[in-house]
Amino acid sequence: MDLHIDPDELNTCVQCGLCLPSCPTFRVTGDESRSPRGRIALMREVQNNDAPLTPEVLEAFDTCVQCRGCEPACPSGVPYGHLMERTRETLAEQGSLTPVWQRLALKPLNQPKLLRAGTTALAVAQRLRIVPDRLGAPADLPLRQTRLEPSATVDTPDHETVFLFTGCIMDVWQREVHAAAQRVLEAAGIAVIPTNDLAPCCGALHTHAGLGDDARSRASQLMRALPDRPILVDSAGCGAAMKDYGHLLASEEARSFSARVFDIQEWLATRVDRLPRVEPLAVKVAVQDPCHLRHVQRVHEATRVVLAPFVAELLELDDDGLCCGAGGAYSVLQPQLAGQIRDRKVASIGRVDADWVASANPGCSMHLGSVGVPTIHPMQLIDAALHHTALPERPGRPLRGAERTASPPESTR
Repeated sequence: MDLHIDPDELNTCVQCGLCLPSCPTFRVTGDESRSPRGRIALMREVQNNDAPLTPEVLEAFDTCVQCRGCEPACPSGVPYGHLMERTRETLAEQGSLTPVWQRLALKPLNQPKLLRAGTTALAVAQRLRIVPDRLGAPADLPLRQTRLEPSATVDTPDHETVFLFTGCIMDVWQREVHAAAQRVLEAAGIAVIPTNDLAPCCGALHTHAGLGDDARSRASQLMRALPDRPILVDSAGCGAAMKDYGHLLASEEARSFSARVFDIQEWLATRVDRLPRVEPLAVKVAVQDPCHLRHVQRVHEATRVVLAPFVAELLELDDDGLCCGAGGAYSVLQPQLAGQIRDRKVASIGRVDADWVASANPGCSMHLGSVGVPTIHPMQLIDAALHHTALPERPGRPLRGAERTASPPESTR
């Protein structure tokens, strides 16, 4: 079967195995077919030797978190993320992956009114205590959403103006993060235009699911809606997807668009001296690097630059940025593996004495928060310091490593 993978890209893998320690699914299973090396070997067998798509082969592809933690570890520069995206798209097109119910579940992401109505219904269900924990929704979703308005200083001579991408799920489930981000930008003298319904979905989840045509459609719509200005993104997964439009759409226009996309911490790191000097918050903060910030965008150090002046102490985890298991919709689709991967992250958090865990991705914060880890977006911490406001109520202390069991095998065969 032709997976439509570029043979040159496929052949960059020399099967050295240096990717294995960076792969979360291999770390928890010890199974070669759950590693980047093993999955690439399967891609070769299917594409070059017409190997059958057995349930085991499909399961190997379907259980990849697509964290791309293997890419920085690879001395050969294997574009593993693109290989997996192309494989999943081919398999989804011929009906082997991404069932109908999953495709239908992604349809509302481009329909803001439907998303808001669904969130209100979910908020009511939460109050009736009938929402399953597996859904991963934040506690106490709002019954009403307050619209974000553009800064009063938009397009005035003394103010730089940017778009703040608000997206889909994050906009209805974590709009308070966008509000905090806008206040921080305004404190730095930057005028903000929240994208709101103008550009409701970046297509990241569609790309992960192998729905390439849907992802390209959303990318094209977003590019038309957001001309000219810099685009700041406070969701690591969305930012990584938008920075990859040049590859997704294979056009110069898309590459030019992606050059205007910045993670909000990345943007502020070069302008942090424009923020007012204030008393730091008396909290110790552990930084959890989302995979798509660390391994894909590779701008995770910016989080430390912008946070350092505003908190008493920054703490580093000892797991070298290993995935937390959220993976967009992965924690819903693969709950057992996602839970095992999360156990490792929670154990790492338990080895530091942190008051908060700062995470710049909504999926990570919800996945970790569902087991009591007190997660918060870096922009919320900076906003609280700048405006002397109270931090959100913490859901609980980070779980100690002794309270959660990780499931090693550490084999690197």
